[in-house]
Amino acid sequence: MTSVDGDNWLRALAGERGDIDRSSTAERVADKLRTTVLDGGIQPGRQLNEKALGDALRVSRNTLREAFRLLTHERLLVHEYSKGVFVRKPDWQDIVDLYGARRIIETGALRYWPRADDRARGAVRDAVDLGLAGARTGDWITVGTANVKFHQAITALAGSRRLDEEMQRLLAEVRLAFHVMGDPERFHKDYLPLNRDILDHLERDRVREAEDLLTDYFDRAEKQLVIGLRGE
Repeated sequence: MTSVDGDNWLRALAGERGDIDRSSTAERVADKLRTTVLDGGIQPGRQLNEKALGDALRVSRNTLREAFRLLTHERLLVHEYSKGVFVRKPDWQDIVDLYGARRIIETGALRYWPRADDRARGAVRDAVDLGLAGARTGDWITVGTANVKFHQAITALAGSRRLDEEMQRLLAEVRLAFHVMGDPERFHKDYLPLNRDILDHLERDRVREAEDLLTDYFDRAEKQLVIGLRGE
């Protein structure tokens, strides 16, 4: 049985349609900015100019501010009173928290390798190949991007869209920490062979060994980032 009052919520939603449209656009803008962070295109500490970004993306200031709000919630941006919006600089405590989450997600995702499809496995291989190619040409920014893709591909083995989205947010924060560390070659050169070794274990169906190596990888990377960010 349907009452007149029962349709009020539909009318209320219709009245808020414009807000929903703006929110949807803001999410797409936030996705673009997050992807730019993941690709190494925006460095921590950079101030984001509303007018320049709005003109570039052809969106209103209200939409852009909503995107900023979303990314501030994700800890990628920070609003400084009377100054503006800046790309956030992660600290060592962020790193400890981020790597704690990554250990749970990525080591668990590795266990899906035996039943993952060819496309998911291929993405892991492609990321390793991209990193090795970048190293051969001395393009360490590309190596950093390949490293991000490698860990995204590991997570994608689980076949969960929710995990993929969460990992994108986590890795965007980690990429900002890489920028703070400075010299990308010095940071990435020791981990690139580990990506290759993890893949080698997976190809040989030695998933437990790959999981152990990834855990050691995280321990080393976390320690290096914490020391670097603390200025020790």
